[in-house]
Amino acid sequence: MSLSKARELREQRGKLILDAQKLYEGEVTAETRSKFDTMMADADVMLADINRIEKAEADAASIRSAVRPPENQIEAATSTVEFGSEYRTAFTNGGVKPLHLEQLSKEVRSTVQTRNAKFSAAVKDYLAKGDANMSPESRAILNGQNAEFRDMGVGTTTLGGFLIPQGYVYDIDQALKYYGPMLNTSTVMQTASGQPLPYPTSNDTSNVGAILAEGTQVSTQDVTIGSLTFGAFKFTTNMVKVSIELLQDSAFDIDSFIKAQFAQRLGRILNTKFTVGVGTTEPKGIIVAATAGPTALGSAGNDGTGATGANSIGSDDLIALEHSVDPLYRPGAAFMMHDSTLKAVKQLKDKQGRPLYMPGFAVGAPDTIMGYRYFINNDMATIATTNKTVLFGQLSKYLVRQVKELAIVRLNERFADFGQVAFVGFARYDGNLIDAGTHPVKYLVQA
Repeated sequence: MSLSKARELREQRGKLILDAQKLYEGEVTAETRSKFDTMMADADVMLADINRIEKAEADAASIRSAVRPPENQIEAATSTVEFGSEYRTAFTNGGVKPLHLEQLSKEVRSTVQTRNAKFSAAVKDYLAKGDANMSPESRAILNGQNAEFRDMGVGTTTLGGFLIPQGYVYDIDQALKYYGPMLNTSTVMQTASGQPLPYPTSNDTSNVGAILAEGTQVSTQDVTIGSLTFGAFKFTTNMVKVSIELLQDSAFDIDSFIKAQFAQRLGRILNTKFTVGVGTTEPKGIIVAATAGPTALGSAGNDGTGATGANSIGSDDLIALEHSVDPLYRPGAAFMMHDSTLKAVKQLKDKQGRPLYMPGFAVGAPDTIMGYRYFINNDMATIATTNKTVLFGQLSKYLVRQVKELAIVRLNERFADFGQVAFVGFARYDGNLIDAGTHPVKYLVQA
């Protein structure tokens, strides 16, 4: 596995995409559409392989640059009997005491951290080499020789029963659903408190200099200052209750698992509100704060035939959207749209027959539309009458205000009579588009 393989796959993927786009040069039939969709799906699979190879090469380079510990330290880490008993004590204590590592004693915290590291390493060894070739140390850990696992018979599987190990499954299958990139494309400003925060703006674009005759007094022309005010809306992950039996018997790091689920829950609601939030009682989303650009003519606007602007997008529509944004905002600009809208855009060509969508051929190069990066945001509307379907401009002009970090509260006493511990997360955010008056981001409107 090397970067040469990634380059080879990129070249193959680029050819596949170009071949798919050529299908639309002739008559478009149901068979054409089906073949196009199949080829683009194969291209997406190849992109996932490319990303894996490039990430693996980057990780390998990082490992090669690290200093290997002395052999006696590595061997010392394989101690089993003493390690197992200490860990069970530490983890059992975690069921009735605060589960956060920083709240445990130094000795117990060290034992838990060592156990988690060894268990993760064993899982990676199994996934990389398989059961037959993994090391004896990894097999011992995964077979439970270093820890006691009791069959507690946790009754409700969807609320935790699936996490009790049966001796052969050491992973949790999580359902995935993409929600969007707003926290990646936006500028995030962290503050230590949540009081109202004015953000000053200035628009002097309508003022120009002047020619002055000799001995003539200079005129006064003030600069206009405005501001946007950022608040701090409180978001919650909702509460999760965990039984003491599950905390004590689970082979998984329940604390980290819940934190990861909370982060995803928070990410979903934040992406929605930063996209379509109406403001006032919630953040103002980028769609609401952006300015209207052109109205789509649809594919009929390109060649006089095809669909209207209510249910399609033409290449001329994206060109019009690009040029509705001031040239000073275009360097570094990007498109944003729903995944189904991207599917339609991938089929577009300009009037010279050149595709607007181009795959990235160089290692690490992103795919582009008209030379600009694009981002998929499934909180945006799909193509339909009057919908705002495509954003373009300086997406980093959307500012996210974050007050401190996600706070996870552990409720030890509230459900103690049920033998349960509850977890709930809180975070404070606000968001708005920084627009001093020249509109750095605009959207395409369907007819």
